[in-house]
Amino acid sequence: MESEPTVGVSASAPPPAATDDLQSSNASSPADAAARLIHAVEQRQQHLLDKTVPHVLYRWIACLVVVLIYFVRVYLVEGFYIITYAIGIYLLNLIIAFLSPREDPEASLTGGTLPTRRSDEYRPFVRRLPEFKFCLSIIRAFVIGFMMTFFEVFDVPVFWPILLFYWVLLFILTMRKQIQHMIKYRYVPFSFGKQQKYGKKPAPAESSE
Repeated sequence: MESEPTVGVSASAPPPAATDDLQSSNASSPADAAARLIHAVEQRQQHLLDKTVPHVLYRWIACLVVVLIYFVRVYLVEGFYIITYAIGIYLLNLIIAFLSPREDPEASLTGGTLPTRRSDEYRPFVRRLPEFKFCLSIIRAFVIGFMMTFFEVFDVPVFWPILLFYWVLLFILTMRKQIQHMIKYRYVPFSFGKQQKYGKKPAPAESSE
């Protein structure tokens, strides 16, 4: 009696494990490796930035050093005034965001989260741009401006006193509008001393004899 022929597995067909390894190797392309490297660098950078959050004084000292290095560079080369003007406009926007509340009182009928009467309870001032991001944005702006001073294409010939006069005028007008906004909605973007609640203090209890 003849036996039925058995169907064998072809030798050329790879096993399932080898197929999975082949697919995983194809998935790990150079673009994926670069993306993972960028993600790791961003995580490391964010970790270092988080460690500098409580060191306010040292952070602003570093910011001042970066600003001085930039101005020394501009003073020595005697140019790149258009870059300085662009940084000045950017800083003006940062200052306005730093002095403004996160929720604009004009956008709410109840005046947002700011107390408008003495009977209202105390609410802390929440900035639109936090102090840490404010300082970090200034450092980044001057670092980018410093690197741009090494390219002659950005050295546009301009009459710098006109740019300085226009920036000072724009600064005065913008700050005037911001101060009027503070007076209208009765908030101060700075804290001095110990915070107290709005309203009258409770009367002292009478001592019983």
